[in-house]
Formats: sequence, structure tokens, C-alpha cells
Amino acid sequence: MSTTLALRSSLPRARLVTRALALPRFATSGAPYAYTPGGPIIQGSVNDPTAFPAPSRTHGSHHWAFERLLSAGLVPLTAAAFATSGSSYPILDGILGVSLVMHSHIGFDCIVVDYLHTRKFPVLGNVAKWGLRAATVATLVGVYQFNTNDIGLTELIAKAWTA
Repeated sequence: MSTTLALRSSLPRARLVTRALALPRFATSGAPYAYTPGGPIIQGSVNDPTAFPAPSRTHGSHHWAFERLLSAGLVPLTAAAFATSGSSYPILDGILGVSLVMHSHIGFDCIVVDYLHTRKFPVLGNVAKWGLRAATVATLVGVYQFNTNDIGLTELIAKAWTA
């Protein structure tokens, strides 16, 4: 406050006209667009409206309903897999393994779509999307190998739980 007061008292009154009042906006700044009261509208940028995607039965409410059905189905499927032995019912063990992997894939895919959208991150978004798909396929192959060549997912969790 005191430095502003000292500066004002040292300047003559005629020179106290501020630059904002003396010059119109963009008058000498060399900007390529003239000032308009509502702001410049630049075509081909964030000012353009977003195009709506074409209607699709695989997105929207059907996609949401599938996610909820899968999530709700995991509860009785997990209870049934642990109530029976995994080695006695290998089909149930396989369905549980695929359902868990798909549930995880859908959850991580939502994270990638929300936080690494390809419009904002064109390279990183695609790398994350395809990396998630590759990791899901590799996990499905690993679950298949583990269920067919080893003790199975249910027996592993039961042994780890009682250890």
C-alpha cells in the first residue's frame, strides 16, 4: 500500500491514465483476431460443438445393464464356487475366473475412458486402451492355464485362506 501511494505521489497527474483506458484491447498486441465484445469465436478449436456419436445398442443403457448383471452375478457365483470343490466342478471354476477377469476389465476400462480420453491424450489414451486389452487377454490365458494345468482358482483361494 505504501509503495503504491509513494509511486502515485511521485508521478504527475497527467500520466496516471492507465493503459487499459488509453488503448483498446488487442490494438497493439499484434493478435491475429480483433476484439469482439463476446470474445473471439475461433473455428476448429474447443469452441466447436462436440459431435454426437451414432446410436449403438452396445453402448449406453445396455452396456450399463450388462455391467450390473455381471457384478450382481458374481455374488452367487463366488458362493457356489466355494461351496463346492473347484476340482469337482471345473466348469464353475472357469466361469468364475472369466467373470472376475471381465469384471476387472470393465472397471479398468472405465478408468481409462474417464481419465485418459483419446481426445485429450491421443497417444497415451490409445496405448492405455490397447495395453489394457493385451493385459486382459494375457490374464484370461493365464487363468485358463491355471485352471486346466494346476489346482484351479477356487482351490488356490481356499488354500491361501486356510494357510
